[in-house]
Amino acid sequence: MQYFLAIIGGGPAGYTAAEKASKAGKQVVLFEQNALGGTCLNVGCIPTKTLLYSAKQYYNALHADKYGVTAENVAFNYEKMVLRKQKVVRKLVAGIKAKLNNECCTVVNGTAEVVSRTDEQVVVACNGEQYEAENLLICTGSTNFVPPIPGVKDNPNVWDSTMALDSKELPQSIAIVGGGVIGLEFATLYHELGVPVTVIEAMPTILPNLDQDIVHVLREKYEKAGITILTDTKVESIDGQHISTSQGEVDADKILISVGRRANLQGLTALTDLQCERGVCVDDFMRTNLKNVYAAGDVTGKVMLAHVAARQAEVAVGRMLRQIPVQRIAYNAIPSVVYTNPEIASVGIAAGQDCEVRTLPMTYSGRFVAENEGETGLCKMVVDKKTQTVVGVHMIGNPCSEFIAAASFAVRMGYTVPEFQQVVFPHPTVSEILKEVL
Repeated sequence: MQYFLAIIGGGPAGYTAAEKASKAGKQVVLFEQNALGGTCLNVGCIPTKTLLYSAKQYYNALHADKYGVTAENVAFNYEKMVLRKQKVVRKLVAGIKAKLNNECCTVVNGTAEVVSRTDEQVVVACNGEQYEAENLLICTGSTNFVPPIPGVKDNPNVWDSTMALDSKELPQSIAIVGGGVIGLEFATLYHELGVPVTVIEAMPTILPNLDQDIVHVLREKYEKAGITILTDTKVESIDGQHISTSQGEVDADKILISVGRRANLQGLTALTDLQCERGVCVDDFMRTNLKNVYAAGDVTGKVMLAHVAARQAEVAVGRMLRQIPVQRIAYNAIPSVVYTNPEIASVGIAAGQDCEVRTLPMTYSGRFVAENEGETGLCKMVVDKKTQTVVGVHMIGNPCSEFIAAASFAVRMGYTVPEFQQVVFPHPTVSEILKEVL
């Protein structure tokens, strides 16, 4: 069969593209070597958040007296938490399979390899069969980056994020190498379940890519709670459970390496002319330098977030289908969330020479005060001085992840302060802080 589109990778980019193209009546073949859903669903976003939610329930029960509730003999069963995580993943994978179960979509489980390409056709091999398609969409995702630290390789005490999620037992203590988003989320999980945590970050600050006023609030709370955070600290070597750093020695039962991810270019060796830098190079429409080859998701090395991958896939397929109007991705309006406790959510720029910054504690929201005893939080809005356009919003405080989309919409549509002030927010909700800060 001649396919309209061949997709390598069944993560958020791959399955979104397959669904969109097949709904348009185009024949699609999707190759996935593991499980549908990719890293995000199977060993990333969803399992992490499932465990974090269980940990939060336990943590909240321990501190329920703040709300006039007495909970005695509070305990948890980590093995049951892991089993529930697996059940959630299975359910969502089944949901993706159901979405792709139509007469226009063929799903092939196996490792795909591009065999050849011309401007008219791409040939992909998988499980001893060859598949021909007019277009190719590369959605091979990313893999955990393993830094060249002596003592990491073949060390049974060293975990990556996948190994940490697979473990059915908690470590006695843990050192997390890397103070980025993934590292801080795991720090939250283990700390709330009573595991001593040390975070080691080579940069001068944790979460270096985020607004530092927001990060300061989190770091202050976490250090007060007992999490050890070592910044400006480089890991020099690891020997068993012992870590030698530029600032001293650290010992831990387990060592979690969480220093980022790299684009996965597996199966693409036949595309000798494909331009790559941090990942596969693409234009605004997710086209590579090869006429009928597109890429979406982490493999592009742009913004490694599942929702970005899905949007990139929509744009790529829209371009293949010549849909009007032609769409691009508004990278200036991509929301991001760190699922710590409290949560961090942001969109747009953090500051700028021609911008003014408006800030308020989250306690200006009545709902926040009612539900976050003893917390202050912070909301920052960045406004262009000349146009009075909202260009960035940064928050820390629960549950800001649930309404950052409203700020993203404002940035995407170029709302001015007067226009945003006309938006009616329901009362009482924490989202009202977006209007209060103006």
